[in-house]
Amino acid sequence: MALTKPQSESITKIITESLRKKLRAHNPEPAAMPFHTSLLGKDRLALYSFIHSLNTNFGTAIFEPVALELAKGRFASAKAQVKTGQMISAAAQDEIQKIINKLRAGDAEPDKPAEIAAIRKVCQKGEMRSVKSTKVDLRLEKNGEIYLLDLKTAKPNMAGFIDLKRTLLEWVAKVLAENSGAKINTLIAIPYNPYAPAKYTRWTMAGMLDFKRELKVAEGFWDFLGGEGAYDGLLECFERAGIEMRDEIDAFFSEFKAR
Repeated sequence: MALTKPQSESITKIITESLRKKLRAHNPEPAAMPFHTSLLGKDRLALYSFIHSLNTNFGTAIFEPVALELAKGRFASAKAQVKTGQMISAAAQDEIQKIINKLRAGDAEPDKPAEIAAIRKVCQKGEMRSVKSTKVDLRLEKNGEIYLLDLKTAKPNMAGFIDLKRTLLEWVAKVLAENSGAKINTLIAIPYNPYAPAKYTRWTMAGMLDFKRELKVAEGFWDFLGGEGAYDGLLECFERAGIEMRDEIDAFFSEFKAR
């Protein structure tokens, strides 16, 4: 279903307010780039600096609050930046390491239901160890199922595959340590697909993530949060926000022409 009018208005407001806040705080570094300045002009260099700065915190400044707003309409509970538990069983830690080792060696294919089942069997066995509590970007709950999501940039570092997989499995173990019967899902969310219209394949090549059950990309992510059509509706909100703020953005960067 498409976004409701209140949702569209609320999301557009989130985008415009975040962008205005970023503009107010933006102060391009006074790096001396005489050749670039002569070729492109100070206003274009200032715009480049702004876009680069915006990209570094687009996730927390815009994607995260927008995702939370969308999820509130479809989930019984939706929270951002929630701390995970601090206890995990020694047996669960051992099981997670076994899963990681098999995936790294190519002795097994990623299979999240099987991995969760294996952890569930040992989630409260042996010594309960205290581990560092980490924050989940989005914690959602619906129909008795818990979803813990980690929002990542479109092209995460390949070297982080193993650490990300371990984090997802440890979140499972922490939840099951408190409630062994919990219905738990842990996922990586990628807000957009830089390879479109081709499929997003960066993760499957690594052989660490269960593509169908541990990864949501672009439409798959936003429609999961807001229902079918949410992704297209969201793009319209971004376009509406851009049109609304065009004069403000042009005025901000035109000041650099005279410098």
